[in-house]
Amino acid sequence: MKVVLDTNVLLVAISPKSKNRWLFDALLNGNYTLCVTSDILDEYAEIIEREMGAEVADMTLDLLLMLPNIQLIHKYFFWQLIEHDPDDNKFVDCAIAASAQYLVSEDRHFQVLKKYGYLGIALVKLEEFRGVLNIANLA
Repeated sequence: MKVVLDTNVLLVAISPKSKNRWLFDALLNGNYTLCVTSDILDEYAEIIEREMGAEVADMTLDLLLMLPNIQLIHKYFFWQLIEHDPDDNKFVDCAIAASAQYLVSEDRHFQVLKKYGYLGIALVKLEEFRGVLNIANLA
C-alpha cells in the first residue's frame, strides 16, 4: 500500500521512546511503501534537524533512502488544492502522482481533500492509520 506521511506525523514517530514509534517500525518492517518527493525529503530533513538535531536528521534520511519500500515520486503537475497552507500542497501532489491510497496527517488543512473523494486518496489521522495497519496499541 502506498502512503504519504506529513512531516509532523513522521517527526512524532522517529524516537524509539515515542508512543507513535509503531508508525516508523511499520515502515522499517515493510508494512507500507512511503512515497516521497525531493521537496518532501528536504522538509523532513529541515524539520527533523530543527527539532532533533542534525545527526538525527542525517541518520533518518540516510535510513529512509536505503529502504526498499521508499518510492521517490516525480511530480509533473501541481494541483494547488490547499489554499490555507500552500506549502502542504507538496504532500497532496505526491499522493496524487503516486496513486497513494493514504495520506496520513493531523493537519486540518488537508481536510480539503475530502471534497475530492474521486482522487482515491484516504486522508487519515495517525491513530486511524494504526487501524489500517492493524497494529495493536501496546502502550
